Amino acid sequence: MKTMRRWLAGCAYSSLLVLLMPAYLLRLWWRGRVEPLYRTALGERLGHHRGAASAGCVWIHAVSLGETRAASALVDALRALRPGMRLLLTHSTATGREAGRALLRDGDVQTWLPFDTPGAVHRFLRHFQPAVGVLMETEVWPNLLRAAQAQGVPMVLANARLSERSLRRGLRFDALIRPAVESLAAVLAQTDADAQRLRQAGARVVSVVGNLKYDLAPDATQLARGRAWRDALSRQVVLVASSREGEEGPLLACWAALPQPRPLLLLVPRHPQRFDAVEALVREAGLSLARRSTWADAPPLEAAQADVWLGDSMGEMAMYYACAHVALLGGSFAPLGGQNLIEAAACGCPVVMGPHTFNFAQAAELALAEGAALRVADSEAGVAQALSLLRNASRCADAVAHSLAFAARHRGAAARMAVQIDVLMARPS
Repeated sequence: MKTMRRWLAGCAYSSLLVLLMPAYLLRLWWRGRVEPLYRTALGERLGHHRGAASAGCVWIHAVSLGETRAASALVDALRALRPGMRLLLTHSTATGREAGRALLRDGDVQTWLPFDTPGAVHRFLRHFQPAVGVLMETEVWPNLLRAAQAQGVPMVLANARLSERSLRRGLRFDALIRPAVESLAAVLAQTDADAQRLRQAGARVVSVVGNLKYDLAPDATQLARGRAWRDALSRQVVLVASSREGEEGPLLACWAALPQPRPLLLLVPRHPQRFDAVEALVREAGLSLARRSTWADAPPLEAAQADVWLGDSMGEMAMYYACAHVALLGGSFAPLGGQNLIEAAACGCPVVMGPHTFNFAQAAELALAEGAALRVADSEAGVAQALSLLRNASRCADAVAHSLAFAARHRGAAARMAVQIDVLMARPS
């Protein structure tokens, strides 16, 4: 009976994906209006590839920007163990693919992950024939994992995390998700709580190895530039890091209500397609605006006098953190689960976070316990807490020191993960 339920769930899932394929491709084309990269190499989404097969490569799938940046630490650790390693790097988003280019060396290949239909994933695996596959964080695709198991490709879920909410959702589709999770050769979890939930979801071989994002060193050039901008300003800077839809309006209303003179608000939306919409929100709040994209190395005088800077650039978060005295954590002031606060800590930027941090629960609680972050109930309290911190130089300096110590204390996950993946590659198939 269990086998029949699983077979029926797999058939229904595959049939639904095939039916939705035209809508999926149209959506990619639509997104390509703002991010043209979505319109490139659409055949790869269907598993059609040209060129060398790269048999025996290490395949890493990093869906978007955050996962790609985390994967960079793992790639470095794997190259240290296997200097001649060839990398197959896949993504699902334009931001991930753009960031992933920096990880490539001669002989490496970058492509889109195929849509999870049986035909597309079969063609993908048959073409590339990887020695091992590494899915980053939460990427569990039933047909992909089934095909990899059939072709003898060991699959790893690395930097794995699973929130309580995601577990409950997954258990509702247990007949579909559990066989996929059970097929994983190894699950390398961030925390004990993640490991426990992943075992409940069906994972059989689970290790707790930590979070790759602690191993990411901020770009020194960006840090220097951000600090130079901050030193050149005659104002303090509050950063809203990776804000999401629904968060900017309340924060801007709080900011507009502050008496003058007020600090500079540096607002960095999570998604680039929202830059223009966020600019409109700033202007609706009656605040003056300067966009990062309008200057090169240093902000002009008129930018320094603006109420708000819009961080409408990609790959410059280290610079924004270095420029700021304190950051409000995006995604945590609406029920969205929060964003990664580890990069802020590594840049020495104290964080004020809202109540919603379930996507990064352990990192948030550790940062709170170790003095690298503060928690508040809502955006109004967040603004008040940030301003309170700015008014107390000694307290702010302590928070910076705690942030740097917090980031340094939890490093080492990349090397631990690389060793386990290397063992799987050496194991006879």
